[in-house]
Amino acid sequence: MFWTLALVLGLISSMNQISNGQLQAGFYSNSCPNAESIVASTVRQATQSDPTIPAALLRLHFHDCMVHGCDGSILVRSPANGNLEKDSPNHAGLRGMEVIDSAKAQLESQCPGVVSCADIVALAARDSVSLTQGPAYDVLTGRRDGTVSNIADANNMPVVRDSIDVLKSKFATKGLSDKDLVLLTAAHTIGTTACFFVENRLYSFSTNSQSDPSINPSFLPELQSQCPQNGNVNVRIPLDRGSGNRFDIEIFRNIKSGFAVIESDAALYQDDSTRAIVDSYFGLFELLGPSFEDDFAESMIRMGSIGVKTGSNGVIRRTCSALN
Repeated sequence: MFWTLALVLGLISSMNQISNGQLQAGFYSNSCPNAESIVASTVRQATQSDPTIPAALLRLHFHDCMVHGCDGSILVRSPANGNLEKDSPNHAGLRGMEVIDSAKAQLESQCPGVVSCADIVALAARDSVSLTQGPAYDVLTGRRDGTVSNIADANNMPVVRDSIDVLKSKFATKGLSDKDLVLLTAAHTIGTTACFFVENRLYSFSTNSQSDPSINPSFLPELQSQCPQNGNVNVRIPLDRGSGNRFDIEIFRNIKSGFAVIESDAALYQDDSTRAIVDSYFGLFELLGPSFEDDFAESMIRMGSIGVKTGSNGVIRRTCSALN
């Protein structure tokens, strides 16, 4: 279902609890009217060349917002000294930065010094969801870019092996609810993960169980065949079994049924609060309950407002890969 401008703007009051500044829909309508279409075109062209790009860009937005807030600091790659935010092991495998760089170069040629790298990341994530048959929604814009990028700042990123209590705590620290945790995890409906992040669940889960007992017994051999013990940990497998290239609710069906691929996804069904949220999208709730697509869009908008810099705070970086 499509978000209307009025509905999006209705979220602003709740988002003020997350952000010190205020974003708005159509922020660049006068200063750079083609900004959103340029980003959308760039993402579309990149996806035509590499169908894995939407998942990469969606993940990039999450990793940007969950450190300093949504300020584009994850994009900084210069100087290449090993001490930048993107160098953290918690950001391992991040991709898609070249797509942001391409959009930024086009925007600088049309509207120099106007569109922030942080906004490009947020817009690219939205376009990635839409390109994979997910919900279309308005992105509130007006973010400015950060001026700091330190590896240590990413130490508290949510990671695959976090318990559900730790995940809930990390999200709460950013002003996000348990429902946001569940819905933002649904971003795993597209994309892949490396066997490196799965092998512990399969072969050395705990002292009491070689494999994670929450894995459906019929699914365990399938995972083990894809990620054999002592095999290539860089092999990539879909995060959403049977639906890895399409944005849909199947990720929740898989979590309910024990077909979650990574531990943090499975954890959602091992806690009363988050399990109830997952279940709320099924059964009679499918007809009478909340809309998965609308709720996902709302959580994305809320996440995109974490710690944003607006007004006189922050800068507009002319090159996304380097600090001004």
